[in-house]
Formats: sequence, C-alpha cells, structure tokens
Amino acid sequence: MAVVSIAGSSRVSGFERNPFFGSKPSSVTKLFCLSVRHRRPTFSRRRKTTLTAVCFVTEERNQSTQMEVHGEEEDVANQIDNQIVSVRVAERLARKKSERFTYLVAAVMSTFGITSMAVMAVYYRFSWQMEGSEVPLSEMFGTFALSVGAAVGMEFWARWAHRALWHASLWHMHQSHHRPRDGPFELNDVFAVINAIPAIALLSYGFFHKGLLPGLCFGAGLGITVFGMAYMFVHDGLVHRRFPVGPIANVPYFRRVAAAHQMHHSDKFNGVPYGLFLGPKELEQVGGLEELEKEINRRLKSQKGS
Repeated sequence: MAVVSIAGSSRVSGFERNPFFGSKPSSVTKLFCLSVRHRRPTFSRRRKTTLTAVCFVTEERNQSTQMEVHGEEEDVANQIDNQIVSVRVAERLARKKSERFTYLVAAVMSTFGITSMAVMAVYYRFSWQMEGSEVPLSEMFGTFALSVGAAVGMEFWARWAHRALWHASLWHMHQSHHRPRDGPFELNDVFAVINAIPAIALLSYGFFHKGLLPGLCFGAGLGITVFGMAYMFVHDGLVHRRFPVGPIANVPYFRRVAAAHQMHHSDKFNGVPYGLFLGPKELEQVGGLEELEKEINRRLKSQKGS
C-alpha cells in the first residue's frame, strides 16, 4: 500500500537584501517535494514502512525579464534625448555663427565708412587751409594735438561714465552687456551711437570753418572717432569675440587688456577695472595682477583649444 503526500515551499534567491550586490531583484525559487510511503504486508504483527521523497525545484524569472525590458526602454529614451541635445547644440552654433557674421559686416562697413570719411575730411581740410600763401601751423598743430588728447581723454571719460553712469542710473541699458546676448546686437550698443553724435558734430563744425577753434574742434572729433574704432575692435572683437580680429589677438598688451576687461565681468574686485585700455593699470592698483596673469593663461589655453 502507498500513501502520497506533496509539500511545497518558496524563497527569494539573489541579491535583494545583500548590500554588496545592490537592490536588483532576482528569481523566485520554489521547492516541491513528493513523498511516497510504501507499506509492505508481512505475515508478522509488525508492518514495515518505507518512505521515498522526490523533490522538484522550479524558478521564476519574471522580474529579471521585466528589468531587461525596462533597461532597453531607458536606452532608447537616452538615445532620443542625446539626439535632441545634439540638434539644439547645432542650432545654437549656427545661430552664433550667423550673429558673428552680421556684426562683422556691420563693423567692417562702419569702420571703412568712418575711416574713409575721416581721411578725406583731414585731407580736404588741410589742403583747403594751405591754399593761401601762409600755412596755418598753429591750427594744424592744435588739430593733431587735440586729436591725440581726445583719444586719450576718452579712456578716462569711458572709465568715469562706466562706473558712475552705466553701473548706476543707466544700468537698465548696460545690463544687456552683462547678460547672455540673444541676437547680433544688444541695448548697450546705443552708447556707441551716443558717443558718435558729438564726434560727428565736432568734425562737421571743424571741416566747414577756418580758424584755430574750428581746428581744435576738428581734432577733438577725430580723436573721439579713433578711440571709438579702437574700442570696437578690442572690446567687441577681441574681448567678447563678436567678430574675428585677426592679428590684433596676438599683440601681448591687447591680451592683457582683454583679460583685464574679462575680470570686470567676473566682479572679483568690485567691478574694477572700469576702463579698457588702462584696465591692467587699474588692477595693479587694487592688487589684482596675480589674478590677471591667471586670466591671461586661461584665455591662451582656451584659444589654443578652439
């Protein structure tokens, strides 16, 4: 005679609770045992019983399969995100390239236009003055002297205006220069137009009139014009890279000027320097030469890497 009994048990195997293997779930193991009792009839009063056990082990891998499917879905999602980021980066680079080209065209046109007008004005004014028997040496000397003085004086004017006006009452216009630019131009460019108005007025008055005073006015307008063109190439081109400047970037002093102005945007010394061409001298006065050298080296590495 045989008696059959079945017993089952299950346990979770794997690394669920093992801190060395993380929290990844694994398979579920189930154990089934089949017991068979054999009772052999005997002719004596005692009966001999034999116990036989057969065990089966099964595993469920549903959780591991789900994890594999979920991992594949995450890989696909990551690939899509990477493609979107790549497209956005390409669009941004194309937009920046278009902005640089637009500003470069404007800079070249304005430079050639203003330079040619200034050269023609100087030539015709002095040829006009020399038509008579006497050469007005005092007027010519005053014109050239004031043109140099006005160019140098504009540096100190720009430093004062930058600190007292642009970072104060006119900050609502100047702050566009301290934020990421969206487009080829910014509101801060209005200051260039404002500075051009007195230069044009002085040049016009000095060109159409004779005498020492008109000669001085003509020289002042010429100096403001020269400073404005130099400021555009060094500040907009070299420092902020709104257009390529060619060999200007290789001039050692201009590298110091560009690095000093970059320190102004970092606010490490409370906005110093506020000037441009004498910016390294301002940093020297506040003890910023060490930081200036670091910024120069950083810009050189960045230039070589690009």
